[in-house]
Amino acid sequence: MPLKPTVASSKLAQSTTELPSVKSKLTSAKSRGKSLQSNRFHRWGNMVAGVWVIAAAIATGMNPQVVQKVENEMQNIFFQLRGPIVPPNNIVILAIDNDTLSIPRQLYQIAPKDNASLEPLQSFPFPRTAYAQVIDKLMAAGAKSVAVNIEFINPSSYGAADDRRLQQTLQRFAGRITLPAAYDEYNTPTGLQVQLIEPLPLLQTNPISLGSINYLLEANGKIHRFTNAYRQKLAANYQHQLQATDNLKLKKAGFDFAEATLQAAKINYPPAKGDRINFFGSKGTFKQISFWQVLDPREGKKILSEFQDKIVLIGATDTSLKDFYPTAFSSEMPGVEIHANAIATLQQGTALAKAISNRFIEAIVVLIGVGGAAIILNKQKSNINRLSYTIGMIIAWGSISYIAFNHGYKILPTAVPTIAIVLTGISYSTTEAAQEKVKKLLLHETLKRYANSAIVKQIISQQDDLADLLPIKDLESSSKKIGGRYEIIKILGAGGFGETYIAQDTQRPGNPLCVVKQLKPDIYNPKHLDLAKRLFPREAETLERLGKHDQIPQLLAYFEENEEFYLVQEFIDGHSLEDELPQGKQVPEGEVINMLKELLTVLEFVHNNGVIHRDIKPNNIIRRHSDQKLVLIDFGAVKQISTQVLNSDGSTRFTVAIGTQGYAPSEQCSGRPRPNSDIYALGMTAIKALTGVSPTQLIQDPKTGEILWTHKVQISPELAAIVSKMVYSDFNQRYQTATEVIEDLLELTNSPNHALPATKNTPEKTDYLELNLPTRNWSEASLEITDASEEEIETKNWTNDSLDITDFSEINTPTKNWSVESQTFSLPPNN
Repeated sequence: MPLKPTVASSKLAQSTTELPSVKSKLTSAKSRGKSLQSNRFHRWGNMVAGVWVIAAAIATGMNPQVVQKVENEMQNIFFQLRGPIVPPNNIVILAIDNDTLSIPRQLYQIAPKDNASLEPLQSFPFPRTAYAQVIDKLMAAGAKSVAVNIEFINPSSYGAADDRRLQQTLQRFAGRITLPAAYDEYNTPTGLQVQLIEPLPLLQTNPISLGSINYLLEANGKIHRFTNAYRQKLAANYQHQLQATDNLKLKKAGFDFAEATLQAAKINYPPAKGDRINFFGSKGTFKQISFWQVLDPREGKKILSEFQDKIVLIGATDTSLKDFYPTAFSSEMPGVEIHANAIATLQQGTALAKAISNRFIEAIVVLIGVGGAAIILNKQKSNINRLSYTIGMIIAWGSISYIAFNHGYKILPTAVPTIAIVLTGISYSTTEAAQEKVKKLLLHETLKRYANSAIVKQIISQQDDLADLLPIKDLESSSKKIGGRYEIIKILGAGGFGETYIAQDTQRPGNPLCVVKQLKPDIYNPKHLDLAKRLFPREAETLERLGKHDQIPQLLAYFEENEEFYLVQEFIDGHSLEDELPQGKQVPEGEVINMLKELLTVLEFVHNNGVIHRDIKPNNIIRRHSDQKLVLIDFGAVKQISTQVLNSDGSTRFTVAIGTQGYAPSEQCSGRPRPNSDIYALGMTAIKALTGVSPTQLIQDPKTGEILWTHKVQISPELAAIVSKMVYSDFNQRYQTATEVIEDLLELTNSPNHALPATKNTPEKTDYLELNLPTRNWSEASLEITDASEEEIETKNWTNDSLDITDFSEINTPTKNWSVESQTFSLPPNN
C-alpha cells in the first residue's frame, strides 16, 4: 500500500531538518568526551610511567636480591653475545679426566712390568706419591709453578710414607707449589660457625703458597666473582669469630688461590680494578693435558715440553668426581678451570668492575635515563611509533652497556632500566588503547541514541563494529518466518536499509537452505516508493535471467511484504576464493589462467544480458564444493546501465558509487560504470592471485597512473600483457568485452611455447554457515524528487529500468570517500 502524501511530507521534513541537529549533537558529544577523556588518560599514563621511573631508580640504589639476579643474568647474556676468546697460552690444566681414571688401570692390568710407572693410578683417590712424582716431572720440565686443586687435609690412607713423599717434593719447591685452603661453615648449639681448613701441617712448607678456593654463588646461583667476595661475606657474617691475629685469614692480602698462584710463578700483574672474573669461554677453553700422560714414560716424552714456562693447574675434570659449578658463561664448569679463568683475568688485568661504584649516583643515572625515555615515549602520538622508540631505546641502552662490558670491562645497570623502559612504553600504550576504547564507547552510545536517523544509519551501516546498533525489526527470535515460508536461522549482515539472512524454505522437501535479502527503502515520498515498486520486479527479472547460468545463484523467489522487498536466492555451499588467496601466497600462472577463463565465461554471459556486476572480488567468488566450479555471487550490487525515461519530459539518473576499493576502476568510483569495469576488477583479482599482494597495497605509476605489479612476480610476458590490459586506468584502452580477453588467453595457452597450466589445489572445505558470507548488508541511496529534466547518460543500447540495490558492507574505506551518493529521478510537471 502506498504511503499517504501527508505522512510522507512529514517524514521528509523530519529527515531534512534532523541532520543539522544530529550532527551538532554528535560533534558536541565527541568534543566534550574527547577533551575530558584525553586529559584523564594522559594523566594516568604519566602517573604510571612516573612510578616505573622512580621504581627503577630505587631498585638500582637498594640493589635487592632480585635486582642482583637480573643484572647478573644480563652479564651472562653479554658473555654469550661476546662468545669465547683466546686465553693466555702460559696456563695449562693437567686434568684428572676420564682417561686418567681408566687408561692406566687397563694398561697396568695388561702389562704390569711395562707399565709399572702407572701403578699409583690404579684407584682414586690417588696416593700422594703420584702427585709428588708428577710435580717433580713438571718442575724438571721447566714449569713456572704448579697449583694443585686437591685438598690434603687428612693423613694419607696409603700410610705416613706417602705423606712424607709429598712433603719432600713440596719442600724441594717451597713457595712455587700452591695448595688450596677452604672455609667450612657448620652448625653448633650456639649457631653457625666457620673454620679455615688448611693442608696437613706436615705439608705446610716455609715459604708456603696457600690460597682460598671458595667462590660465592651470586643471587642467580652462578659464580661471577673472585674468592675474595666469599671471604668478604664471611668477614661480615662472623665478626664475632675474628681475632686480632685474624686466624681465619679473612683479611689477609693475596689469600686467593688465583693470586697465590701468580705470586708463586713470580708473574707481575696489574692490580685488579674489579672483583668479577672475565670468563674466557665455557669449559674446555683452556689447554688441557691428561694427568696420566706425565707419569707414562712414552707419553711423557711427547708432552713434557708443553709445560716449560707455564703455570700448571692440577685438578679434576671428570664428571664422576663432581667438581663442577655454574658460572656466568656456562651452566657447569670444572673447579680447576674456574681457577684458570680467575688467574688469566688477573694476569691480563681484565677484571670486571661496576662503572659506578656509588649506589646513589647509580640510581640518579637510572632515574635520568629512564625518565628521559619516558618523556620521549610520551611525545609519541601512535602506538606504532611508541613501540619503535621503545625498541630503539632498549637497543641503544643495551649496546652502550655491552660496549662498556666488552671493551671497557665496566658493568652498567642494564636489566632494570630496560625493563622500566618497556613497562613505561606498555603503560602509555595501554592508557592510549583504553582512551580509544572509551572514546569508541562514547561514540557508540551517542550513535545508539540517534540510531533511527537516516544520516546515522548511513554512517553505522558501513562499520562492522557498529552493526549491532541498527534496528533489526521483528527479528527478536530466530524462528521468525518471512513470506510465510522462509524461516530465518542466521543473520548474515545488517545495514541501515536492509538485512541478509540464511533461511530454510519450509515449503520444500528437506527444508533446504537459501539466502534471503531484504531491502528496506528509506523513502518518504510516495512517488519514490511507487517507482521502487515498479523497478523491483525488473531487477528480479534480471536476476532470474542471470540465474539460468550454472555458475550464478538462481533466483528462487521475490516478493513484497509490509512495503519491504525480498529476494530469495540459491544458497551456494562452498568457500570463498579469498580463502585460496591468503596474503603472500603466489598462485601458479596456469591456475590463474584457468580461473580467468572460467570467470570470463560467466562474465561474458552477464554482460550479454545487459548487466554489470560492479563488485567482483575474491570474496564474491565462491568455489562450489560439489564440483569445484567458481560461482559469481552478490548480485545485490548488480546495476543495469540505463537511462530510464519515465515519460516524455523526465528521466532517471543513477550516480551511486558501488564497489570495493582496489578492485573498482575510476569511472565506477565516479558512479559511471561500464561493462569493462568488471574486467578491471577481475584483472585486479588475478594480480592478487599472482603476486599475493592486496590491490590496496600496490602503487601507481606517477606518470601514467597505471598499477605497478609485474615486478612482484615472475610470469610469462604474454600473460602479464593480458592482465595489464585488463586493468588499464583508461577504460578506452582496456579490453572492451570479456570475449576479447578469452580470445587472447586461448591464443596464449594454445601457443606451443607456453607451459601447460598447473594442477589446481583447493583448501579444505569450510562450513559456509560459520563464515561471514560476502553477501552482506543491503543499502539504498537516498532519493530526491525534482521537476527538472536531467541529462541522459550514454549507454549504447544498455537500457532498462532498474532498482539500485547496493552492497556497501565490503567497503573498508572512510565513509566520506565511499558514501552513498544521491539518485535523482526526474518527473514530469504535474498536470
